[in-house]
Amino acid sequence: MSTDPPRAGRPERRPRKPPITADRITDAALQVIAAEGYDALTVRRVAAVLDTGPSSLYAHIVNKDDLDDLLVARLCAEIQLPGPDPVTWREQLIDVFVQLRDQYLKYPGVSKAALAMMPMHLETLRVQEGLLAIMLAGGVEPRAAAWTLDALTLYVSAYALERSLVRQRQQHHDDAWIVSREDMVDRFTALPADRFPLTRRLAAELNSGDGHDRFDFTLRMIIGKL
Repeated sequence: MSTDPPRAGRPERRPRKPPITADRITDAALQVIAAEGYDALTVRRVAAVLDTGPSSLYAHIVNKDDLDDLLVARLCAEIQLPGPDPVTWREQLIDVFVQLRDQYLKYPGVSKAALAMMPMHLETLRVQEGLLAIMLAGGVEPRAAAWTLDALTLYVSAYALERSLVRQRQQHHDDAWIVSREDMVDRFTALPADRFPLTRRLAAELNSGDGHDRFDFTLRMIIGKL
């Protein structure tokens, strides 16, 4: 066996980087969002996480819109769809949209990716297909089912985005904008009675609700009218 020392100046082999894939791009994008929020997400930022240049990503994505498609699809892949039941179909709808809400809330602001986006990925279309099947099983007219799907998807995205913005603001050092529920009630009841009689009288109701109470109320209100 040779015991000669390695040649001086001989470059060491660097370990080969794993190939860039759509899954790795999605993982990196979610990593950026989890650490910095959705607004920090760019193709260049994702490339930096993957220790490569932006051009390496273009075999899988063209622009940030493609990143959004991958992100929403990854979150939709986590959603469990029930077999459509004509008896419990309303509860099934609520359960699926609650799952979608919770997926969005895991990553600050990610629901913005779903706004104004046409579903193209198979996982996103899988959830759309399942929701339509549930409504049709419940006897909902096809156009009403399609429009309800659009309205509820938009509401869930907007709700999750608002919650993410509130959480982001609460992390700022200057929290002077944060007002408790009791303070809001006091402010409303102190308004001029001649101009704001209803706001004064309903101050407690206007500031009521804990957790996702209002979310659940809105879903049930919309679905109950189908």
